[in-house]
Amino acid sequence: MGRSFLSVRQGVNSIADRWERASRGKRYSRRMVELAKSYSSEGFMGCNDPLESVLFSAVAVMQKERENLLQGQ
Repeated sequence: MGRSFLSVRQGVNSIADRWERASRGKRYSRRMVELAKSYSSEGFMGCNDPLESVLFSAVAVMQKERENLLQGQ
């Protein structure tokens, strides 16, 4: 018998797909979708909830980008 529930990675992809449909071309929304899709396999290691995984990974990347920008000033 197959799986009757989504894995965290599948849940993350489902969330990213919903966000992509909702973004309607908004730049920052597209960025969140990109982050969710690119880090879908990374975040599930420490999180059981797909939304938590997406948000944790996205915030970590944005914080790193922010620090890199501040160091470049």
